[in-house]
Amino acid sequence: MKDVFIVGSKGIPANYGGFETFVDNLVTRQVNPKIKYHVSCMTFDKSVKQYDYNGAECQEIYVPNIGGAKTILYDLRSLDWALDTIKERNLTDGIVYILACRIGPFLHKYIKKFHNHGFKVWVNPDGHEWKRAKWSAPVRKYWKVSEKLMVKNADFLICDSKSIEEYIHEDYRKYNPQTTFIAYGADITPSTLKQDDKKVVDWFNKHDVKLNEYFLIVGRFVPENNYETMIKEFMKSKVNKDLVIITNVEKNAFYNSLKEETHFENDKRIKFVGTVYDAELLKFIRENALGYLHGHSVGGTNPSLLEALGSTKINLLYNVGFNKEVGEDSSLYWTLEDGSLANKLNEVEEISTEKEENFGKLAKQQIIDNYSWEKIVNDYEEQFMRG
Repeated sequence: MKDVFIVGSKGIPANYGGFETFVDNLVTRQVNPKIKYHVSCMTFDKSVKQYDYNGAECQEIYVPNIGGAKTILYDLRSLDWALDTIKERNLTDGIVYILACRIGPFLHKYIKKFHNHGFKVWVNPDGHEWKRAKWSAPVRKYWKVSEKLMVKNADFLICDSKSIEEYIHEDYRKYNPQTTFIAYGADITPSTLKQDDKKVVDWFNKHDVKLNEYFLIVGRFVPENNYETMIKEFMKSKVNKDLVIITNVEKNAFYNSLKEETHFENDKRIKFVGTVYDAELLKFIRENALGYLHGHSVGGTNPSLLEALGSTKINLLYNVGFNKEVGEDSSLYWTLEDGSLANKLNEVEEISTEKEENFGKLAKQQIIDNYSWEKIVNDYEEQFMRG
């Protein structure tokens, strides 16, 4: 039996988040019976529970709610739990798989302990956390140092983007990192909802949105997702369609400063509609958008982009390595150059039905060929068994 401890997701079953959805699918779609998953799950409740989820052992790890530092403490306590469990049960063949690079300065002291019990330490480096604008300069410096030390000390790294894998080899060549590429997964089954279902009718009426008469953005409202460019360019465009933005902007300083600068509230086409936690409703909204705008400039394979390719026919992506690697010829690309996105939006509004259908087929095929959960789970299981 190969024991795999997964550290760094908030836990399963997944309610949100890329890593959580990944772990949920890895466990739920498990095929190989020779793998036993052990998953740490974050809780702020001191009365921790252990439970089974689709055959995986899930252990709640208590951490106080102390802001950004809680994730570092959570990872460290999760490693302590993994080590204690390995010792207590005399486990001798397995992998500790750490998601993201938060604990670089502390990792070296764990490596030898895990090695002593026949366990290797693998890391998913995620993508450029140190570039995110939400962090102060000292915190960004910590993330970069932490990433370096994770790469240096890990036995193996699994990158969910080829661009990130190339970056790891370029920036950390001196450590000779051992890596492989396994993408994030996506689901292309259509929404179970129909346009006359009550929750669909209610949502579209509430926000005064019409089927196939809107462009769509889904994602965190942060500067590195290029909202400033997307909103300004949409305002410049001549499209007679709405821009529906699904995101949470409560107490968001960036939202308020952008509103002051652009006065986008005066453009009646731009509609901030809050969040949509109903997965089937969100899928239906994606399926019935004229086009999807994706501005992410930081990170690896982005779950929101994969969902868009699986659901939306026309996708307009910010032209950066990891977006182009995912979209390939199935998408249109824009830059930060003045007028770039506005012109693309104008083109899409005039696009023929035949071209629209063709883009949709290419996008779906891209997901089927490279990003289906079945493929991703199979790739992981093979890698774990080789490890």
